Amino acid sequence: MREFDDALADNVVIRQADRADLLDVLRIERACFSEPWPYSAFELFVDEPAFLVATRENEVLGYVVADVMPNHGNDIGHVKDLAVREDARGNGLGRRLLVQSLAAMTIAGATVVKLEVRVSNDPAIRLYRSVGFESARRIPGYYGNGEDAYIMVLDLSEWKSD
Repeated sequence: MREFDDALADNVVIRQADRADLLDVLRIERACFSEPWPYSAFELFVDEPAFLVATRENEVLGYVVADVMPNHGNDIGHVKDLAVREDARGNGLGRRLLVQSLAAMTIAGATVVKLEVRVSNDPAIRLYRSVGFESARRIPGYYGNGEDAYIMVLDLSEWKSD
């Protein structure tokens, strides 16, 4: 039985992550990915305005890690990591996290956003395409296990949030 359902979806709050969230974020990371980030990687981004968590009753259900890098007036956003707890999937939470991080990166001055995704991760690819990302290229052997990655890009000047 799923703990998270449509009736509770409205009780989810998406906010900027803080240091107190990092252990919960790490637990989700380890449950979702075969090559999880270490705790120290999340610490590096804790002050980024586009590092967001989705919570319900102070329980972290998912997160997105993204930042903006200066690039001669055409700042580049980078979605680095996005995960939702398995029992909280299927209710649009990943999409909400992604859209709010895109909005935060827009406010921070990004004009384009990029991300990397495993070529085998069809649910993530569908999510990214649904908000306007397009595959720019394929990088052979990008991941530690030798799997290829797609580089996907979104032009924020053409992006419209929901």
